[in-house]
Amino acid sequence: MTCKTHICVRNLDVYYGKEQALKNITVNIPEKKITVIIGPSGCGKTTLLKSFNRLIDLTDGVRYTGEILVDNENILDPKIELTAIRKKMGLLSQRPCPLPMSIYDNVAYGPRIHGIKKKKQLDSIVEYHLKEVGLWEEVEKRLKEPASMLSVGQQQRLCFARGLAVEPEIILGDEPTSALDPMSSKRIEEKFLELKSKYTIVVVTHILRQAKRLADYVLFLYFGELIEHGPAAQIFENPQQELTREYMKGIIS
Repeated sequence: MTCKTHICVRNLDVYYGKEQALKNITVNIPEKKITVIIGPSGCGKTTLLKSFNRLIDLTDGVRYTGEILVDNENILDPKIELTAIRKKMGLLSQRPCPLPMSIYDNVAYGPRIHGIKKKKQLDSIVEYHLKEVGLWEEVEKRLKEPASMLSVGQQQRLCFARGLAVEPEIILGDEPTSALDPMSSKRIEEKFLELKSKYTIVVVTHILRQAKRLADYVLFLYFGELIEHGPAAQIFENPQQELTREYMKGIIS
């Protein structure tokens, strides 16, 4: 795969106390593609994902060494401005976490924090991003209702819209469909595929079928080590490492 690198990970080690969660990870994440991180539970997938926006900093006892370059800037540098880094990244968690406010205010929240106050401009932003995630037609007459009134699948798309409203460069998905029904999952997957022409997308999943549907590029982690990575066709059809082959066959899980 010949394409521009957006996230460059170099010799990344992450520790939770004395336990090493990631071991010497070095990999390039391609720009405007869907990169899927696969591997058994507890292998470090979410730790790697949350390293990209420094959310691992919120865990007690965490420490790390190495570099993560985003737009050629090392985001692990202690002097880095975290707000600016996180503005570049929209995070979609396993379970939707709408803010305790209206549907409209959920999407407008980020733009307001970043200084947009004019109602007409906010109206336009809210409508654009709700349309972007395929939710506008379902909620356009309910924008003042609490976000908690939405179904779980709608809440996840609302959180997606909220993340996109701050105009990130990168979308991070931490098993973003694991709490959703099949139809809602399908909608999220379809939106990822539509949006990859505009955003770099990195998704953690434990569902191989989903990885095969979404991935342009694949990282296979096993007990904190990056066993293999490459274009999706190569990893799924002709993996080079025995561990990868065993995982694909369901021998290890």
